[in-house]
Amino acid sequence: MAQDKPARRPRAETPKGFRDYFGAEVTERKAMLDAIATVYHRHGFEALETSAVETVEALGKFLPDVDRPNEGVFAWQDEAAAEGKGGDWLALRYDLTAPLARVAAQYRNDLPAPYRRYAMGPVWRNEKPGPGRFRQFYQCDADTVGAPSVAADAEICAMLADALETVGIPHGDYIVRVNNRKVLNGVMEVAGILTPDDPAAFAQERGIVLRAIDKIDRLGEGGVRALIGAGRMDESGDFTRGAGLSEAQADVILAFMAARRISNAVTLGALGDLVAQSATGREGVEELATIARLLDAQGYGPDRIVIDPGVVRGLGYYTGPVFEAELTFEILDDKGRPRQFGSVAGGGRYDDLVKRFTGQAVPATGVSIGVDRLLAALRAKGRVGGTAPGPVVVTVMDRDRMADYMAMAAELRREGLRAEVYLGNPKNFGNQLKYADRRASPVAVIQGSAELDRGVVILKDLVLGAQIAAGASLEEWKSRPAQVEVPRADLVAAVRGMLAS
Repeated sequence: MAQDKPARRPRAETPKGFRDYFGAEVTERKAMLDAIATVYHRHGFEALETSAVETVEALGKFLPDVDRPNEGVFAWQDEAAAEGKGGDWLALRYDLTAPLARVAAQYRNDLPAPYRRYAMGPVWRNEKPGPGRFRQFYQCDADTVGAPSVAADAEICAMLADALETVGIPHGDYIVRVNNRKVLNGVMEVAGILTPDDPAAFAQERGIVLRAIDKIDRLGEGGVRALIGAGRMDESGDFTRGAGLSEAQADVILAFMAARRISNAVTLGALGDLVAQSATGREGVEELATIARLLDAQGYGPDRIVIDPGVVRGLGYYTGPVFEAELTFEILDDKGRPRQFGSVAGGGRYDDLVKRFTGQAVPATGVSIGVDRLLAALRAKGRVGGTAPGPVVVTVMDRDRMADYMAMAAELRREGLRAEVYLGNPKNFGNQLKYADRRASPVAVIQGSAELDRGVVILKDLVLGAQIAAGASLEEWKSRPAQVEVPRADLVAAVRGMLAS
């Protein structure tokens, strides 16, 4: 008689593009986000948590296919839709801004105006994963909805600077750079590749110009001039088609780029001269001047927040000021070569997002911090990673005395110390100490029957023990042995002292 084949065991692996986070990583991220939340709260922003699932219609810009959802979201039909009864397509949120627009529209009669909120949490994107690129990642956003004044943009920039310094990026290791979509539109008008009466004209050329501007630091003026002109051939011989601008048009674009990283006053003056013939451009320069003035009054000079025409991120999405935070210190890449860390946050003004729901324009501005990148920067600076101790481990020498050991751990915890009892097989004491090492425990508490009879406990300093094993001197060992015996009544004080030392 044939036997049924055993069911195939599931593979113990994460789906492609996803990853697991363990103790230290989770703790570090939470500590960083808590610090940022403190800054946001101090600026008057309120926390908001939205559902991980939104309707595809509410998310916008993404639509489901007949066979499968596409355009970068994880989506599915609810039961009613699947049965043809007019239900919804649902999707995991791909950012935290689209849910905010839905909230602002849904609760517009209940929320204060303007509405300041911050949100932190995972988002999901159905995109091709790659090195350092995952389908689930964390975002940390702060936005103001309903404030038309660029004072709201200045507040976001100041708050971003405060957040970076609070989590451990010191003054001098970062710069917040600010530009304005209106200024760039004015430059495009002056250059003849944007006409107010036909905004769709020259769209392809403008896209090439934007991408070229973004490469100014890497390619230099000559490389950018080639890209916005006839085209550029790189060192490998590959040719990139250019925007086809004339020399005169290219001069306008390069004059715009030459106005960066001088001083706010000189930059604003140069931009004002450049876009003098464009009403949109003049409005953008005035907005930048207002932002610079408001920030300067609060002590955020150009050494922290600077007007920089080189910021072109999201200019197809943002409608006014746009900004990004760039870390200026160097790290070593995989090949040991120094490189700048780069951008860790960005944002800007988006005045059209809520309009999708209400039909009325609602001004909004905000910033999003790249949580994983900022954590990586803090690790590179030695601000997180490898410093958080594990719990004190109370070892088990006698199974029948588990209540005593748990009482010790509870006593330590009541005094604010992190502690746990070893709950594995206590037969092999060496395995208990190995467990403590894997938990990064700083101290092990030991009490066998002999110690119980004498009313003492043994404290083993696992940090010093590791140092001794790594070659501490005899003098160091004599001055402070890695194991001490203390009265049981002094357990908490002795552990606290060992941790402090």
